[in-house]
Amino acid sequence: MRLPVRFLIAVVLIAWLAPLQALAQSDLPDPRRMTFEPVSFNPPEPERVVLDNGLVVYLLEDHELPLVTITATMRTGAWLDSADKVGLAGIAGATMRTGGTARMGAEEVDQELEQLAAGISVGIGTESGSAMLDVLKKDIGRGLRIFADILMTPAFDPTRVELAKLQAIEGIRRRQDQPQSIAGREFAKLLYGPTHPFARESTVESITCITRDDLVAFHTRTVHPNGIILGVTGDFQATAMLALLRETFGSWQKGDVPELVLPPVEAAAVQHGTSGPNGERIVRFVGKSTTQAHLRAGHLSLKENDPDYPALSIVNDILGGSSFRSRLFNDVRTKQGLAYSVGSALRAGVHEQGVWLMRAETKLASTKEAIGRLIANVERLQAQPVTDAELGEAKEAFVNSFVFSFTSPSAIVSRLIGLEYDGLPKDFLQQLRDKVVKLTKDDLLQAARTHLHPDRLKILAAGSADALPQVLSGFGEVKEIKLPSEG
Repeated sequence: MRLPVRFLIAVVLIAWLAPLQALAQSDLPDPRRMTFEPVSFNPPEPERVVLDNGLVVYLLEDHELPLVTITATMRTGAWLDSADKVGLAGIAGATMRTGGTARMGAEEVDQELEQLAAGISVGIGTESGSAMLDVLKKDIGRGLRIFADILMTPAFDPTRVELAKLQAIEGIRRRQDQPQSIAGREFAKLLYGPTHPFARESTVESITCITRDDLVAFHTRTVHPNGIILGVTGDFQATAMLALLRETFGSWQKGDVPELVLPPVEAAAVQHGTSGPNGERIVRFVGKSTTQAHLRAGHLSLKENDPDYPALSIVNDILGGSSFRSRLFNDVRTKQGLAYSVGSALRAGVHEQGVWLMRAETKLASTKEAIGRLIANVERLQAQPVTDAELGEAKEAFVNSFVFSFTSPSAIVSRLIGLEYDGLPKDFLQQLRDKVVKLTKDDLLQAARTHLHPDRLKILAAGSADALPQVLSGFGEVKEIKLPSEG
C-alpha cells in the first residue's frame, strides 16, 4: 500500500524538528546568543640577519615538509621606466627568469629546474620586484645557485627577449576586449593622470623599441644586494642556511639603490584634465558595445600610516567592503535590484595617495539610479552614525581576520618583508588591530565626513556611447574617453 505524500512529508518534518525541540528544552545555550572572546594570536618571530653586502634575510624554520621557499623583494620597479619605454621593467622581470644566466643557457635552466621539480618565478611591478624559489630540501644547494644566478647575472637571451616582447604586444592588442578591465584602467588615469606610474600603459611602440641592452642596463642600475630582502622558510637549520647564503651571495657587491620617488599626483591630474582646479566632479564614459554599464566612482584617499586609516577602513567595510552584510549590497542589489555586483574598496597608499572607490555593474537603463544610490549611501554615512550592530560586526570581522595574515611561516615572513620595504614598523598590523578595537561610532562619522567627498567624485562608466551621455548628464559635465587603437 502506498502512503500519501502529505503523510510522508509530515513524518520527515517531525524527524527534523525533534532534535531542535529537544535542544530548546535542554539547558544548553542557544548558539545564536553565544558570545566568544576576541581571537588572540601571537605568531612566531623570524630571525633577521643583514649580510656584509647589505642583503637583508628573514629566516623562519618549518619542518613539517621537506621543502624550502626563498623569496626576494627587490627595490626596483616600473616607476623607473622612461616615458618612451613604458613596459621595460615588466619585460626585464619576465626575461630575468626565462632568459638564462651567465653560467647556464635559457634551456639549460629550464631543464635543470624540471629535473629538480623546482620552481622559480620573477616579476617586476610598479613599486617593487619579486622573485621566488620553491625547492626540495635535498636540492637546496643546486636550486639556490640557479636562483642567485638569475638575480645576479641574468643573460637576457635575445630569443627569449623577443618572445616576451611579442607576448606583451599581443596582450596590448587584446586590452580593449573586456569592458570591466577598461573601466579599471581608465579610472586609474582619472585619479592619477595618464602619465603617472600608477596609471600609464605600455603601447606597441614602447614595447617594440625595448632592446636587450636596455634590459641589461636596467638590471645593472637597479638590482643590488643592498636593495633586496630575502625571506627563507621551510625545512632547514638557520645556521647552515646562513652559511649557504653567505657563500652564494657573498661576492655580490653593493650598488646605488634607486630611491622610490613618484611624481606629484595633483599636478599630473590637472595637466591632463582629470582634475578641476576646485576639485569638482569629473564625469567620463568609454563607449563600448555592451548591454551593461560598468561603473566606477571614487577619488584619491589617504595613506596607510594616516591616523584616520583604521576608522576609514571600518567605514568602507560597512559601506561596501563586506559584501553580503554591506549597505551597498543590501540597498543597491537586494532592495533596489539595480546591480548583481556592487561594492566599495579602500586601497590605502604607502608611497603615494591611496584610492577609495565604489563599483557596480548594472543595466544601461538603471545606470542613473544606480549611481544615485551609490552617492546616497555615502551621504548617509556622513549624515548619521552607523548602528551599534554595524560597528560591532565590522570590528569583530576585522579583528578575527587578523590571524589570516599569519596562516603559514611564509605568510608571516612575507608580511614582515612588506612592512620593512614600505618603511612601516614591524608591529604595524598589531597596532592597527588595537586601534580598530577602540573605535567608536563618532570616530567613523568623523572619518566619513573628512575623507569621503561625494561632491568631488570621479565617475566613469563603460557602456553604450549612445545611451551614457544622457544618463550621466545629471552628475556633471560629461566627456567621452576615446580609446586608442591597439592594432
